[in-house]
Amino acid sequence: MFPSILIVDDETSILKSLSGILSDEGFETITATNGYEALKILESESPDLVLLDIWMPGIDGIDTLKEIKKKFPEIQVIMVTGHGTFETAVNATKIGAFDFIEKPLSIDKVIVAINNALNFRRLEEENRFLRKKTIEKNSITGNSKAIQELRKQITITAPTDAWILISGENGTGKELVAKMIHQFSTRSDRPLIDVNCAAISDELIENELLGHEKGAFTGATLKKKGKLELAHQGTLFFDEIGDLGLKTQATLLRILQEKNFQRVGGSRALTADIRVITATNKNLPKEIKAGRFREDLYYRLNVVPIIVPPLRERREDIPELADIFLKQIAEKDRTIPKKITPEAINVLQNYTWPGNIRELKNLLDRMAIMVKSKTIDVKDIPVFYNPQPADKNNAESSLFSIKDFKTAHKIFEKEFICRKLAENNNNIAKTAKMIGVDKAYIKKISKKK
Repeated sequence: MFPSILIVDDETSILKSLSGILSDEGFETITATNGYEALKILESESPDLVLLDIWMPGIDGIDTLKEIKKKFPEIQVIMVTGHGTFETAVNATKIGAFDFIEKPLSIDKVIVAINNALNFRRLEEENRFLRKKTIEKNSITGNSKAIQELRKQITITAPTDAWILISGENGTGKELVAKMIHQFSTRSDRPLIDVNCAAISDELIENELLGHEKGAFTGATLKKKGKLELAHQGTLFFDEIGDLGLKTQATLLRILQEKNFQRVGGSRALTADIRVITATNKNLPKEIKAGRFREDLYYRLNVVPIIVPPLRERREDIPELADIFLKQIAEKDRTIPKKITPEAINVLQNYTWPGNIRELKNLLDRMAIMVKSKTIDVKDIPVFYNPQPADKNNAESSLFSIKDFKTAHKIFEKEFICRKLAENNNNIAKTAKMIGVDKAYIKKISKKK
């Protein structure tokens, strides 16, 4: 299909000449002699672009432009005038005109302006499509009452600029909630910058958030923008805020309270317009009572609290989650998605999921690789997730049906390590510290077939 252009001008000679030239260039053209006629055509036709004269009898070009942008915001408009002023051009641009061309018209300039506008519209459509796909990818899956309530909270709070504290157990999807809030906010076209609080030390926080100038300290060979500067007009997401030390919390509170900041080693005052979202798996009021979290920082961050439910409180979502995860795994591996039997789903729904959605996804990922058949059944689920034997005659179907202690010990050890790794997002160092073993031991056990 050829791009279609609506030409609006009260001079018939210009309509004929422009229409003829643009037709020769491969465009389909429609003409209108005034703003009223143009608006009627737009209601019945769907041109890709409008060439609009400013000075016309009746409704002029500026008022016509306002109506076009109000009713058909996706259509690009190029304004044309014989005696325009700088103020007129600025006004038209503010209303939404893509470009401004003066008469007498240079056909080369007109063609360039048209192609630029059409390319811009194409990019806008691609961006809308990509944003829709991103929103779908980061959407909260499920229709349980708990998830419906969570979506309602996101819908209400996202369009505001309120600071939000997201609480929930490990693996519940707190980062996903933060992404949804950003995507449905008025800042969605600006960046979402995340800060891993567990990885920030007292010595690095200022450099991480404020950035530094070249030569600010030994090793600072280049200027570096901090997270605040990168998140300007967007969202700054502090993940696991409860892991910050008290000294780091004090520094963070000072930085967030001040309107202006300077890079480390710099003298120029900078301003960051940011929205702050934080997440934690800890009970911060308890942390405050224990003296491990600052009360003033808590109240600064906790303007709107959102609690993400654990998977055990939304078990009815497991069939849908399993289906989506298996499709994602197959898409990544370029294979046909495996099915899962209702009996296997029932086993998964009866498990408590201490590692929540992350643990479920890791388990399905593992089974999608290890199960050779096209369908995952009860017998394919590791015994740790299915303590009740599916077949009493099958000695391997339950841990407690194994008669040999050495074999049972090996199976339990393997499943225990895999479960704890899932709870900690496969972080070997964190898992080793939590269960009190060496990192090399976890690597050895988790790799055993």
